[in-house]
Amino acid sequence: MTTVKKNNLAQIGYGFISPSFMAEDENEYTIRFLQQQNGNIYRLLNATERAILLANNNYSSNWDQVFVTDLFIPQQIINTKFYGLVRIDDMSSSSLAYRDLELPTGIYNSTIISSDLGKDVAIHNVNYLAHFIIGDQVMLSSVNEMETSNSAKFGNGLIKDGESESSRIVLELCNENAGRAVIPFDGMQATDAYLWTRFRDDDDLQRRFKELTEQQFSPKRGYYSEVGKGTVIKNSDIIKDVKIGSNAYIKGVNKLKNVTVNSSEEAHTQIGEGCELVNGIIGFGCRVFYGVKAVRFVLSSFSQLKYGARLINSFLGDNSTISCCEVLNSLIFPAHEQHHNNSFLCAALIKGQSNMAAGATVGSNHNSRAADGEIIAGRGFWPGLCVSLKHNSKFASYTLIVKGDFLYEMDIKMPFSLVSLDLAENKLLVVPGYWFLYNLYALMRNTSKFQSRDQRALKNQYFEYDILAPDTVNEMFVGMAEIAYAVGKSYSNIIGAARDFYIDYGTEYLEDPSSTFDRLVYADNIECSKRKVVIGKPKEAFMVYKRMITYYAGTLVVEFLKDKSLEDLLFFIKNHNIERQYFENIGSQLIPQADFKALIANIKNGYFQEWNQIHSHYHHLSKQYAQAKLLHAIASYAELKGIKGVEGWTTDIIVDLLITTQETKRWMMEEIYNSRSKDYANPFRLMVYESYAEMEKVVGRLEDNSFINSQRAELSIFENTLRTILAKIG
Repeated sequence: MTTVKKNNLAQIGYGFISPSFMAEDENEYTIRFLQQQNGNIYRLLNATERAILLANNNYSSNWDQVFVTDLFIPQQIINTKFYGLVRIDDMSSSSLAYRDLELPTGIYNSTIISSDLGKDVAIHNVNYLAHFIIGDQVMLSSVNEMETSNSAKFGNGLIKDGESESSRIVLELCNENAGRAVIPFDGMQATDAYLWTRFRDDDDLQRRFKELTEQQFSPKRGYYSEVGKGTVIKNSDIIKDVKIGSNAYIKGVNKLKNVTVNSSEEAHTQIGEGCELVNGIIGFGCRVFYGVKAVRFVLSSFSQLKYGARLINSFLGDNSTISCCEVLNSLIFPAHEQHHNNSFLCAALIKGQSNMAAGATVGSNHNSRAADGEIIAGRGFWPGLCVSLKHNSKFASYTLIVKGDFLYEMDIKMPFSLVSLDLAENKLLVVPGYWFLYNLYALMRNTSKFQSRDQRALKNQYFEYDILAPDTVNEMFVGMAEIAYAVGKSYSNIIGAARDFYIDYGTEYLEDPSSTFDRLVYADNIECSKRKVVIGKPKEAFMVYKRMITYYAGTLVVEFLKDKSLEDLLFFIKNHNIERQYFENIGSQLIPQADFKALIANIKNGYFQEWNQIHSHYHHLSKQYAQAKLLHAIASYAELKGIKGVEGWTTDIIVDLLITTQETKRWMMEEIYNSRSKDYANPFRLMVYESYAEMEKVVGRLEDNSFINSQRAELSIFENTLRTILAKIG
């Protein structure tokens, strides 16, 4: 039932906070004055100024509650009403211009209630502005309603004095039943959200996450909304309980409610027409426009929502774009791309550098018994056109899924795989290492694409964009074991043997140059069904995994030897534990499992007193990552080749690694060129053009392809570097 109260006109602008929520030494302005400490000396209006204001059709219920500075120009305030305590900063005879909008400074045709207005603001046709702190040189034009409640939280998951736990805003990530819910806060990173969604059975750790978050914010009521310096807001409807940074541009929004909008001169955020954003945190340098609907969300820095995108109960990492699509209950790491109007993603943990194709339906619960399923996908996840996936499923890094309805749960352990359906035979087909074997152009181009899109000014937290890294290499070792196991079961003719027997037999069979594959290889524990799962191209996949692991190690050794000697490398190996370690992807930052366990333990035991300290630790681990990655690469090659101890690292072994790496890099360059050149030789692509020359005019010449040419240049630099290293080794 709607209840409209009738109050005395003189009460407008007063009683913002109930006395029951204030200490004896506080009043309703205590927190406001703490927020706005500009050092100004305000004074009352003099008689002349009051007369001018009245002559300009201005009104106040109490002119003694309107304070100004000595640089006050009453002529620039026209047809405006003031209620409550209003403070106006310095004014000058000037105008403010942003793009094609230019407005004289001052206050015109507006209603101002208990607010602080900064220097040289231009406020035009703001129907209702209540309990705001407006920064210097802010432009407000044609805004219907800007107001603040006394319990404003600005998108943070807080509980104010007198509120119950049920009023807390949480993000129900990864699972629709809220079993992995986290409390959002300004400054929250994908890593924070990831850590919080894990270990749900550890009550002490979960309690510590909550304590760290709550202690950042005061539960006291009475905080005012803020609009930072140089921000422009125009042609908008409802803006309530907001904290907006400097130099933001907001136009034509339907609603901003309970939102923090981070923005700065170096990384300004824009929010455009028709958007409705409620209960959220928006990072620096974001773009949100054209009918976006977002509720209970975190949008990390330099990300975009556009063209009717819906982001609900979800966290979207840095440098990501969602266009048109719907995303529910998902935690998405940085560098995610999702376009096209009929895409959908629900209850998922997506670990970065992912791409959702048109019509992909990831995680719909229509084929589940309850809304409690989850999908987990490693880096580079790519569900193709019209792919439908079922909870619970898990995918290794760089899994590409071909169009189809996948009706069963899947566990794809082999990275860089192509997953498809053989409908005629009712089989699932998995081709491990597909990207290396058939489309290196797209795979390698993605690495440079994601690096160029990382617009963070301070890259203190290292996001891993390289396709070859500790996580993917570890997965390739797992993939090799899975392939060997499947081959061993298919070709050993021994039933019921131990897993290790099948792996050893399969490995020997795969590495035998004379071995042949005259029948299909079937895999276990990939799909929750009774039908067959076929491993395609098992030998090629096994060998390309080995080749790419070698290349991974070789490139990092070359990078080390650029500035150091062979003796330095051997000393490095001698003084470290050369054992391949598991790495955890925590928000696109990779850290060794030992460091991950230590991080969790230190959060739990109270070593970290605030989130900023934890963030600083992420940065500390990022500085150590290059060495950790090199150690992992050396350990991976040693495991692959059976090298034992530092004495196994002979000069011949190292030179062989370097030469093999060079050969692989040349092969990769050829494959990059060949995979792209197919598009120029395909007659079905050519048929839409009158001639080959016209096609080149439309799509560009293959010889002018910037990525291919950059890869050629990179190969040339690598070969020159390698020549220098080999000469130094002698």
